[in-house]
Amino acid sequence: QLQASGGGLVQPGGSLTLSCTASELTLPSYSIAWFRQAPEKEREYISCITRIGGKTDYADSVKFRFTISRDRAKNTAYLQMNSLKPEDTAVYYCAAAARGICTRDETNYRYWGQGTLVTVSS
Repeated sequence: QLQASGGGLVQPGGSLTLSCTASELTLPSYSIAWFRQAPEKEREYISCITRIGGKTDYADSVKFRFTISRDRAKNTAYLQMNSLKPEDTAVYYCAAAARGICTRDETNYRYWGQGTLVTVSS
């Protein structure tokens, strides 16, 4: 029910913006998070924006480089990624939780997108 898009190949230091849309969910009713999974690694939490108030949270690995946002009118959430590094290479997933606060525990997220691949390489 969620669709993540916007991935691709980008050079180190470059930028990319991911989008998360929903076909049957009203995203403003959910807190939205981004996770990523690099090859042969566990899926890790990246960022979250709350359902109410739009409070944001970031993992230390992406703080000050990534920005999460949402456009209620477009029913879309975004992840703006700047200063990308090769270690940011991963499949990125968006997820939605009915909770009013951000949580880094992926088990709290009921709905998931299919993932979009981001490759950072020269």
